[in-house]
Amino acid sequence: MSVLTRDEAQARAQILDVQRYTIELDLTAGEETFDSRTAIEFTARTAGDTFIELKPATLRSISLDGQPLDPAHLTENRYPLTGLTEGTHEIHVDAAMRYSRTGEGMHRFTDPSDNETYVYTQLFMEDVQRVFAAFDQPDLKSVFALTVTAPEGWTVLGNGVTEHTGDGRWTIAPTPPLSTYLVAVAAGPWHSVTTEHAGLPFGIHCRRSLAPHLDADADEILDITRACFDRFQEKFTEPYPFDSYDQAFVPEFNAGAMENPGLVTFRDEFIYRSAVTDTERQTRGMVIAHEMAHMWFGDLVTLAWWDDIWLNESFAEYMGYQTLAEATRFTDTWVDFGVARKGWGYDADQRPSTHPVAPDPADVPDTASALLNFDGISYAKGASALRQLVAWLGEKDFLAGINTHFARHKFGNATLADFIDNLASATDRDVHAWADRWLRTTGVDTLAAHTTETDTTWSLTIDHRGTRPHRISVGAYDHSLDTQHGPTPLVLRERFDAGIPEEAPVTRPGRRPALVVLNDEDLTYAKIRLDPHSWNTVLDSLSGIPDPLTRAVVWNAARDMVRDGELAPSTYLEAARAHLPYETDLALLQGVLAFADTHVAGRYTAPEDRPAALTTLTALCRDLIRRTEDGTHPGLRLTAVRHLIDAATQPDTIQGWLADDTVPGGPELDPELRWRILTRLAVLGATDETAIDAALEDDPSATGQEGAARCRAALPTPEAKAAAWNAMFHDDSLSNYLFTATAQGFWQPEQTDLVRAYVPRFYPEAAQLAARRGPAIAEAAGRYAFPVHAVDADSLRTGEEALDDPALIPALRRKLTDQIDDLRRALNVRDAH
Repeated sequence: MSVLTRDEAQARAQILDVQRYTIELDLTAGEETFDSRTAIEFTARTAGDTFIELKPATLRSISLDGQPLDPAHLTENRYPLTGLTEGTHEIHVDAAMRYSRTGEGMHRFTDPSDNETYVYTQLFMEDVQRVFAAFDQPDLKSVFALTVTAPEGWTVLGNGVTEHTGDGRWTIAPTPPLSTYLVAVAAGPWHSVTTEHAGLPFGIHCRRSLAPHLDADADEILDITRACFDRFQEKFTEPYPFDSYDQAFVPEFNAGAMENPGLVTFRDEFIYRSAVTDTERQTRGMVIAHEMAHMWFGDLVTLAWWDDIWLNESFAEYMGYQTLAEATRFTDTWVDFGVARKGWGYDADQRPSTHPVAPDPADVPDTASALLNFDGISYAKGASALRQLVAWLGEKDFLAGINTHFARHKFGNATLADFIDNLASATDRDVHAWADRWLRTTGVDTLAAHTTETDTTWSLTIDHRGTRPHRISVGAYDHSLDTQHGPTPLVLRERFDAGIPEEAPVTRPGRRPALVVLNDEDLTYAKIRLDPHSWNTVLDSLSGIPDPLTRAVVWNAARDMVRDGELAPSTYLEAARAHLPYETDLALLQGVLAFADTHVAGRYTAPEDRPAALTTLTALCRDLIRRTEDGTHPGLRLTAVRHLIDAATQPDTIQGWLADDTVPGGPELDPELRWRILTRLAVLGATDETAIDAALEDDPSATGQEGAARCRAALPTPEAKAAAWNAMFHDDSLSNYLFTATAQGFWQPEQTDLVRAYVPRFYPEAAQLAARRGPAIAEAAGRYAFPVHAVDADSLRTGEEALDDPALIPALRRKLTDQIDDLRRALNVRDAH
């Protein structure tokens, strides 16, 4: 397949204006393909040659201005249009297109719970070509008018209001000018909850088997939707630009969600079948807010080329967290961002694959390279940079600048230069210089505190290792005189602003505080190092810090020190053991336990020390379970139960829970907990195929199918491993989700010897798989099927040699580059301690 280059896109945009797509999709043609008929009205500004993209199963006919063209001239995914004359033209294309099982193009899914079938589009980047013929680049916006023929009993959703005109035929209202990748259709026997808000139809939709679970949360989802909608209407002078707002929770979705105008699609794990914590509900709320922000950032005003993807994602990320905090009951969203999201950016920014938030256009020469930039830098680092910008610029001027941006470019395209100019028009500050320092550079600055004291004053010097200016808060904390059970509490003495770089130490009255925290309100993006006096206080009193956001900053400092080899993984676990039993913030608890489990015990701890690490985690979780026996803090209890299951080294306790269908004192087991226990029992060799089959019979849902695949792959037998490997790498029938579930079960730290021979096999077979099945499966293979627990010099050498393979497709090469760098870091951490 030919990928579109930036130069080709610019050349085509100079030649063409596209006015209208009229598209007819027929979803009644069978299980493998659907019919796609497209008419495109466009204008050639000058005479010349160009091309149109499509990836058909069969190209039945194509014509230009009424004259038939030869379908045989289609080469890969391009049809040449030669000898165009200046003026208006119309192309007609009739094709059969393939349904996808990988979440790309038109994905088709049959629900094993009731055998109902659903289809939906995911057209991002270059997958519109899998659904209809198009001039597929973001700066050739057009009106789209779609009609869809669907089986009887189905409902069709689209970017605009839909109308059923009879005989399974649905008409979708023509859109305002959109980029091709934002067109959306979702069809099936949806369960829907509809309402009206601000004069517009609103709806939420899911497959029928999830109807009771959607109904249980419908009020919460719609309340968040309305509250965020109203808050965005207050922030932005441009009104909501589309005619409706539907949110469809769809199966086997690769991303968290997709910002299709008027029809946002979400992964349907956000319709909770089992108990979840309030932080997980907050995450769902943030994704709702994030996607709604895209209606302006990305949909109303769209990037001209993919080098400016941060103009979509960084803004939606920042606005999602900020607006949810302003408009809903979830007021502490930045704690979750700090402990769960920001590390994603820090990690990505310290790998060889790092790139600026706003990369040089020359570094994004084509769509394949652009796809690699959907990472922690474009999301978390970019959002952190914007948070720092607002702290420096002030929210009033920031909003004035972005509203100017919307007004100047609505329903059009804009670049980084346009955006910075629009921000600069609202302030006297040098926004261009700020952008050069923050958006065009790579890497993470480090801010290290050094404190001294006299009898009457104390002084702070900040060692700034990096190049960016920072505006931060510094928190000074003292030990409280109050006594209580557990670590000594701390009280805030003062919080003051500091600009970095600073020429001289800051001197403050009084004795040196017990704890000095740089970036106390987490307003900048930098690694933080505490002075030795403060670090000693943290080890004794971390959970006594009064503000959860400050605790998040300190936990992140500890996390970074572990990753940089400056803090022993065992010390991190000891700190978690000492302080998490007193933690009240769910996001912090979940974030710290996740790092302790996945990275500290799973990768940074040597095999001979892993049992002790798991024992520490188990003891910590038991403390949390005891603390919540009175029914308070159900989210804390659920989190502790989950992690105790994952850390179990002996099957007896969790086997008893499974047999009794409850944890003593609660909670009762739900499908998520049952599959979680069964997976761990499989790892420990304490269950078998018969038990897995029985569990699947009890829960034949899609989630149950994934749970069974995960369990079977986790069984510690040569036969189970061979079957799982064959399913992943040689039988291409697995959907994206079943592939992921199988991969998650395959590699286990407890089974290193059993799977050792598969480590060198992974690289060539993953390369072949990616070449056959494309970027989505390549991403899943690189993320989930990579042997992350094979932390040794031989594995590192094998991985480094595999990167020399010129046949690696870009999506897989990027994932392997990152994974191998993480492996190198894990080895360094082990060697350091």
